[in-house]
Amino acid sequence: MQDAEGLPSKEAILEFIRSEPADTGKREIARAFGIKGGARIALKRLLREMEDEGLLGRKGKALNKPGTLPPVVVAEITLRDRDGDLLATPVEWDEKNFGRAPRIHVFLPKRPKPGLKIPGYGDRVLLRVEQDRAGDYAARIIKVLDKSDQQVLGVFRAGKDGGGRIVPVDKKAQGRELAIRPGDENGAKDGDLVSVVPAARSRFGLEQARVKERLGSVKSEKAISLIAIYAHNIPNEFSAAVLAEAENAQPATMAGREDWRSLPLITIDPADAKDHDDAVHAAQDDNPENKGGFIVTVAIADVAAYVRPGSALDREAVTRGNSVYFPDRVVPMLPERISNNLCSLRPLEDRPALAVRMILNADGKKISHSFHRVMMRSAAKLAYPQAQAAIEGLTDDVTAPLLEPVLKPLWEAYHAARRARDIRQPLDLDLPERKIILRPDGTVDRVIVPERLDAHRLIEEFMILANVAAAETLEKHRSALLYRVHDEPSTEKMRVLSEVLASIGIKIGSQGALTPELFNRILAKVEGSEHQLFVNEIVLRSQAQAQYAAENLGHFGLNLRRYAHFTSPIRRYADLIVHRALIRALKLGPDGLPDAVLPDLPEIAAKISAAERRAMAAERETIDRLIAHHLVDKIGASFEGKVAGVTKSGLFVKLNDTGADGFVPASTIGADFYRYDEPTHALIGERTGETFRLGDPVTVKLVEAAPIAGALRFEILSEGRKGTPRGQRGRGPRGSNNEKRKPERAKARSKRK
Repeated sequence: MQDAEGLPSKEAILEFIRSEPADTGKREIARAFGIKGGARIALKRLLREMEDEGLLGRKGKALNKPGTLPPVVVAEITLRDRDGDLLATPVEWDEKNFGRAPRIHVFLPKRPKPGLKIPGYGDRVLLRVEQDRAGDYAARIIKVLDKSDQQVLGVFRAGKDGGGRIVPVDKKAQGRELAIRPGDENGAKDGDLVSVVPAARSRFGLEQARVKERLGSVKSEKAISLIAIYAHNIPNEFSAAVLAEAENAQPATMAGREDWRSLPLITIDPADAKDHDDAVHAAQDDNPENKGGFIVTVAIADVAAYVRPGSALDREAVTRGNSVYFPDRVVPMLPERISNNLCSLRPLEDRPALAVRMILNADGKKISHSFHRVMMRSAAKLAYPQAQAAIEGLTDDVTAPLLEPVLKPLWEAYHAARRARDIRQPLDLDLPERKIILRPDGTVDRVIVPERLDAHRLIEEFMILANVAAAETLEKHRSALLYRVHDEPSTEKMRVLSEVLASIGIKIGSQGALTPELFNRILAKVEGSEHQLFVNEIVLRSQAQAQYAAENLGHFGLNLRRYAHFTSPIRRYADLIVHRALIRALKLGPDGLPDAVLPDLPEIAAKISAAERRAMAAERETIDRLIAHHLVDKIGASFEGKVAGVTKSGLFVKLNDTGADGFVPASTIGADFYRYDEPTHALIGERTGETFRLGDPVTVKLVEAAPIAGALRFEILSEGRKGTPRGQRGRGPRGSNNEKRKPERAKARSKRK
């Protein structure tokens, strides 16, 4: 069935995607339904609408139904069953939204085609997948993917007579070891972190492997972040060519630059920062037509002066995409000679910069701006608490002479800018950011929540203003650039958010266009209540993920029509692209964005967006592993936390004191058979109605910690909410795991009382 524009119905598109054995995208849909010419644009809009409604998911250009696997999928072999057949799990799966990743039963051909490899544990395979009426997946192997594109990491456990076993670091692979034969250890010692490759194949028993590379002792202080670096293939060593180029770089000269060395710009950064790429200054505007206004200057390290397009440094930077920050180390985008020396805005040293001078009115609204290529000299390097203390009257030898001429004007300009921000109403989430403090040996000392200061907000606000100015200038000059974009929440995510909020008595109601102000009103309703943290978290989950794009989609969270990253070119490649675009558009030098790069901007945006996601995953996993190490000797202890996720399989619980995440399998909750209720995001007991809902406070006991995988398993000690039994509908079978664990649960609760 087709509409007036010649488009198929949504139901017809879904049926076509379900029936196709291969990846299906817009091109295949258009061909199948005879859609040509301008109707393809309407089809693109329709498919985007279906994605927003949650009817379709996307992987690259391929479309599929959310919560299901596409017909062709990349999966990892994780287990052999008793018959010797393989079980696999998809490499990409949204566990928080769709629960535990499905298992795929991989059938091995009785007569393998010539050249088809038989995969083993840890191998990644391209599968053709089918789903039966019961929802189970079966697949046949299309291709075993090249081992050079993946790494299997584990901890070597030496055997008595040589050889040993590998304990995988991957959470999904816990309990599934690999065997190392004598002679295949490659120098590995007990407790070493190693990368391995498959060795002899066996249809039954443990998969065998050999040690490819010894990465160091897992007990060393650098081992935890090293796991994430290798697991995510994050480049962490610079080539000789890159290092040579950095070492041969000469300090920039005054040629083509304005002399701003007398302007008392200052840097304000974390106390442990090693590079400083932004400096700020503010003064009252003496223009009588702008009474009460301010001149705010933001100067950014001129990385483009040293990293030229097409150079070895440039190629390495785009591959890395960004610097990656771990509690114990930084994997930089650029070598130290560039990031910590030539481009770092050190106090009282000449440094090249790209600066923006912005005129704000008395209400903080930016009324004009201009960009300049300058030579500057930072007047001081301050830490956030140091600057804040000075404003509050506690000056030191560094801040005392800066208080009146530099710091107070900065704060006055910030308060004006804050008024404009309040009128703009960006999304105002209040989520505590935890920081891990390490001991000298690299183990966790404690987890803290640093105080959020006006000094932090001041720098953030001025950086946002500078980023907006960069985007506006480049658009005015019709220049290509990379935008920082953030789409509004999808229809499906808003539906889920509405259901969760309704379960705690908050109704969103029918709305027109989505705005951040809507979410701010919701957050204001729960401020100071028991639901404050929970609601902030679920509002965050409802948001789309920000990314880089060559096309402007606006920034929903900041409530800005155009936005680009300009302020951190030392650690983000997107900012370097924006710097080069400004140099080209404003004719500030010969090292601007070259014509040859312009067609590649969409691809660069995709690469660095993926690198950003890779870095976030690596940083998060490292924190999980560090905290699991910290808690491994606390098995049996009880903790307070909140339910941070609910799936059919069980509950994700976040601990209050450390922010650690752990899992409570539904089968261990006991006392009843618990079913997942999607509208309320809860597990509800069939007979008792006992309910565990997203955001509920709970007391849990730590029963297992897997430090290398960063995985924790808890047992619920506290009672759930009282509720109405769901009756006999869909009641679980007698003798289920829930029934068997009832006495243990009752005993644990009795002890707690």
